[in-house]
Amino acid sequence: MKKFKLLALGSLLASAVLLSVALMNTRMADRDYAVAGGYKVGDVVQDFKLKNVDGTTVSLSDNQQAKGYIIVFTCNTCPVAKAYESRIMKLDEQFAAKGYPVVAIQPNDVQRSPGDSFEAMKQRSQSRKYSFPYLYDESQSVTQAFGASNTPHVFVVKREGSQFRVAYIGAIDNNQYDAAAAEKKYVESAVNELLAGKPVTTPSARAIGCGIKWKNA
Repeated sequence: MKKFKLLALGSLLASAVLLSVALMNTRMADRDYAVAGGYKVGDVVQDFKLKNVDGTTVSLSDNQQAKGYIIVFTCNTCPVAKAYESRIMKLDEQFAAKGYPVVAIQPNDVQRSPGDSFEAMKQRSQSRKYSFPYLYDESQSVTQAFGASNTPHVFVVKREGSQFRVAYIGAIDNNQYDAAAAEKKYVESAVNELLAGKPVTTPSARAIGCGIKWKNA
């Protein structure tokens, strides 16, 4: 009888521990994946105003000649973002003159990622000679609105009158290690199809990179 009670008590304790872990994971999921309700392909995005590394404020409506934008959530510190940095620069070089410039946004909380501070962003932009704006989403409200979860995470938007509609969401290509070995260049293909007036064949692909460093609740 005593042995049975001990077993029952052990089972109750184990259940309590599992429930506690489940609740903790749920709270973490609520915080870390709160952006799951962000924009989907086909959604119209709300314009925003964010501070650029040159001190100016940038919004999508600033460039009246833009046919759309390649919006990239990226940062200084993530190894995957660093691996894609040259490719992001090349995308702007390839498509800005055709009407689809790059807009880079740094989404990380700098308290959790000091290497992504505004000063560090300025230094990175200058040292690498970025040809595109590098914006700081200090409040993380734009990042949450888009539903970005990783660095890098790309949203290609196309102009429709005074609005911009999401045409592609996800990865830049399918090889984070070697650009030359990438068999599928998702962003490049999407923008080329949009420029040709065609529907985007692959409108989404899983973004792979470092998780965004959200502000502590």
